[in-house]
Amino acid sequence: MQYRPEIDGLRALAVIPVVLFHAGIAGFSGGFVGVDIFFVISGYLITSIILNEQQKDSFTLAGFYERRARRILPALMLVVLLSAVAAWYLLLPAELVDFGESLASVGVFASNILFWTQSDYFATTSEFIPLLHTWSLAVEEQFYLIFPVFMIFTLAWTKAKRLSVLTFVAVLSLIFCEWAWRNAPEANFFLAPSRVWELMAGVLCAFYLQQARDPKLLIRQLASVAGLLMLVYSIAFLDKSIPFPSLYALIPVVGTVLIILFTDKNTLVGKILSLPFIVGVGLISYSAYLWHQPLFVFARLNSMDELSVMTLLGLSILAFIMAFISWRWVEKPFRNRNWLSQRQVLWMAALCSLILISLGLIFVLGGGFDERFVTLENSIATI
Repeated sequence: MQYRPEIDGLRALAVIPVVLFHAGIAGFSGGFVGVDIFFVISGYLITSIILNEQQKDSFTLAGFYERRARRILPALMLVVLLSAVAAWYLLLPAELVDFGESLASVGVFASNILFWTQSDYFATTSEFIPLLHTWSLAVEEQFYLIFPVFMIFTLAWTKAKRLSVLTFVAVLSLIFCEWAWRNAPEANFFLAPSRVWELMAGVLCAFYLQQARDPKLLIRQLASVAGLLMLVYSIAFLDKSIPFPSLYALIPVVGTVLIILFTDKNTLVGKILSLPFIVGVGLISYSAYLWHQPLFVFARLNSMDELSVMTLLGLSILAFIMAFISWRWVEKPFRNRNWLSQRQVLWMAALCSLILISLGLIFVLGGGFDERFVTLENSIATI
């Protein structure tokens, strides 16, 4: 695939609002739509890679999951295991049991299902759930258990037939989403059926761009600016009082689609999103997304008072600093396909899942290890 720096810039436009929304910074009341932007980007990139490899007759499931493991697991393991250390020292027994459940669910990419049964994403209590943000990773991975298999079994189909089925699934998902926010709002937010249409929007972009001709520059300029304005509006003016996802989610999703389809190096939006600093933020966006929630949660748990705006801004900056470190020394080395064979990567993925499930079960079966605090009290009494 030809590298598109504006896509990394779009990632930056997704992750910064998410972080600032969770920090409670004014002006980012709709920052949660960053996740929806990520879904569209992910659907587009993964499908583009699959289509490119299928054209070359080189696509395999093993290769697909190897790439996913290299992309997802190293930084995820680093953040989650360090969070487990912080949880041991900061969480009360009942909280550590809950953390253990979320840890095990991350190991099987089912945390969205767990949080659907336990929490409300927009409730104040969500500010104290260290791994709440992993729900979106679970949605993506559940989708990618099915989508590449579909792409393999439909390889002999015509493009029109493939697109018809994919469009039908997207429309069905959007209809379900509209029904679910009225009847099962927590399930609507966390579960994959309500989010598939957002991923499908990116999938359909990839199919369109596979053989599309470039429209005139004026059309590309207007469409990409419209897309950017839709994203800015979503981030600044949507808020947690609206049902989400719902038809309101069409605003950030369509905005993202317009940028993917019409933005290039010759458009104003493309030039903005391709600025080195913005691209740099996009490159570390995955790690930044992973770091921000645990940092906010454990800082709040460790403080007797509500965190100030300056403290939350400082933690936001720290999330991006930690993201650069983990991107440079964890993500990049594992993406080097000359380091570790495909077989080794897949075994590593299985081992990572086993570690997370085992550690989570230890916390749960240990009842949160309330003796941690007995030991601490004895140490204080001795002093």
